[in-house]
Parts: sequence; structure tokens; C-alpha cells
Amino acid sequence: MDLPKTPLSNSALLNRIKQFYWFHSIPLRPGITTYGAKTEEILAQEEQAIMSGIDFQGRTVLDVGAWNGYFSFSAKRHGAARVLATDSFTWTEPKFRGQEAFELARAELGLDIESLLIDPTKITPELGSFDIVMFLGVLYHLFDPIDVLQRVRAVTGQLLLVETHQDLADRTQPGMVFYPGAILNNDPTNWWGPNPALMLHLLQALGFARILYRHYPHPPGTPLNRGIYACLTPEADPAIIAGLGPEWRELDAPGVIPTLAAEVRR
Repeated sequence: MDLPKTPLSNSALLNRIKQFYWFHSIPLRPGITTYGAKTEEILAQEEQAIMSGIDFQGRTVLDVGAWNGYFSFSAKRHGAARVLATDSFTWTEPKFRGQEAFELARAELGLDIESLLIDPTKITPELGSFDIVMFLGVLYHLFDPIDVLQRVRAVTGQLLLVETHQDLADRTQPGMVFYPGAILNNDPTNWWGPNPALMLHLLQALGFARILYRHYPHPPGTPLNRGIYACLTPEADPAIIAGLGPEWRELDAPGVIPTLAAEVRR
């Protein structure tokens, strides 16, 4: 990977940052952070919820839908031996210019992160196998999420981390809501809202041996409409999730799905 040999001045860096739309607020230098739609505070909460307790040390990591690269960079900082950041829509959409923004942040941080422009619908085993695959904030943007989950499963060696919008979470029957047009958050790329019961059975059908779940870190008084899943393959080293706290629950354990549904109804 070629990194810039002559650092930009602070003013030049700020001017470059302003050229792009940023989704992630990423500190690049003391006093210089990208202007992300997601604040540093929110991202820190997400990182804690998704990555804390996962053993990244020496592992290979694939980040599907990396956008500006916050979680790719976090995986490397957590000790991953290799990180491959991938994206397509946000990296090629002219209004986002996401790949250019990612490359600016990667170069400025000086982290050894690989990148590949590839749509999730094009992922195949030829990409290789990765110890940890991060599939964060992507599933509900896919018109055919089951096909892509199958593709992601094929490249997951040990652990798949999924973070997604949810719906029908107050029900114990597996279900998924379809959002035509732009009825979810006025965003035409939002297609589906699965519930934990559906995710459990779907992930089991895809061959994951254990599925753990925790609520997304919702602020008090806000709806429980996002969830996080840690999905282990039969070959997974149990140590990879040995640090997970009690907020993570075995999704197929007796009474867990009804308990989660009751928590959402409160």
C-alpha cells in the first residue's frame, strides 16, 4: 500500500476533508476530525457494543460495506493481522465519493488496511476466507439480503458480526418487513426489517452453529429497532468471543426470543 510521503498541512487536510460527504466522524489528527453524520460519541458506543470482547488479535478481517472505514480502522487497532475493507455503492456514488474519503483517512492514519471495490452481491469464495467478517449496517439496504448473507457466510471462517435495523421485534414468530419506496427514513435504499426470531432461524439455516444477540446501544426512551449478532461457524475457536459480556445472549436458549420481544414491548 502506498502512503503519502509528504504529510498535508493542517489547512490542506481540512480543505480535503471538506470536499467529501462523511458518514463517520474519524479523528485524523489532534483537533482535526472528519465531519461525519455519525458523531464520535455514537461511533464509540457502537464500537464498544460490536467489538468489545471479540478477540481480533492476529485474525484476518473482512469489512463489508466499510464506507469511510471507521470499523476497518478499529479492527486493525484491535490487533487484526489483516483487514480488507470493501464497498461499492457509497464508494462509487458521486454525492458520497466514499472511496476517496476512505483513502484520505487511511493515508492520514497510516494504517495498513487493504481495500477492494466490490458489491456485496458479487462476493464469492474466490475472495478468500476471513476469521472475522463485519457486516454492519448493510443487510437492510439489500434488495435480496438472503442471497448476500449466503455469500458472506461462504467467506466467514469463524465469526460473522451483523448489525442491522429491525422490525417486528416485539413478536416471537419469525418475520421481516418489506419497505417499498422510501417509507423507512425517507431512504429508497432501505428495504427490509427482520426480527431476531427470523435472524436466528436464517443464520442457523446458513450453517452457523451459535448465534448470540445483544441490543444496539439505544439511548433511553428510543425504540429498540436495531440489533447486533455474533454468529459462529462450527469451526470457530471459542476464544474468539471469550470476552463477551452478559449483555450478549444465546439466541436459541429457552425463553430468550420471548424475553427479547417483551423488552421491546415495554
